[in-house]
Amino acid sequence: MTYLSIDALLMDAGVTSNAAEAHGLATGMLCVDIQVSNDLWLKELLAESKPLTDVEKLALLALFEQTAKLLSEGGFEFDLLLPDDDEILSNRVEALRHWCLGFLLGLGFTRSVDDWPGESGELLKDLVAFTHVDGDAEGEEDEVAFIELVEYVRVAVQVIHSDLAQEDDAKALH
Repeated sequence: MTYLSIDALLMDAGVTSNAAEAHGLATGMLCVDIQVSNDLWLKELLAESKPLTDVEKLALLALFEQTAKLLSEGGFEFDLLLPDDDEILSNRVEALRHWCLGFLLGLGFTRSVDDWPGESGELLKDLVAFTHVDGDAEGEEDEVAFIELVEYVRVAVQVIHSDLAQEDDAKALH
């Protein structure tokens, strides 16, 4: 599953979200509840789209399940679904912005609490700020900054997921 294949699938189905935003949405929902139903994600993602073929639906479900697996493993394999490095930088920056928007929507879709555990509250403020990044990026300096930003978001997601999982574990003990 590549960014381009998922993006084309969504575009063909008339979905207003791009692949980055769809993956961010799934990741946000999974951070709040690793057991969240993939049907809930699909329902939100495909709310105004035309019906998908079985093959298209299977591709999206595979993306969701792979994301859940990588998040629950807690390793460094989890990554953001963004365009490849050969895509122009401004398009990759715009995709990262959409990924952050989807992630925040996914968190809010399944959790409306203002009191975030651990470092999550500060990280979420940063992610909100990233939704306002300027897409006019070019050159080696901007490329390096983009790579650092992607890595920051990737690690932030893992911290948020961990903080929320620990909070759930603590609630279960009481």
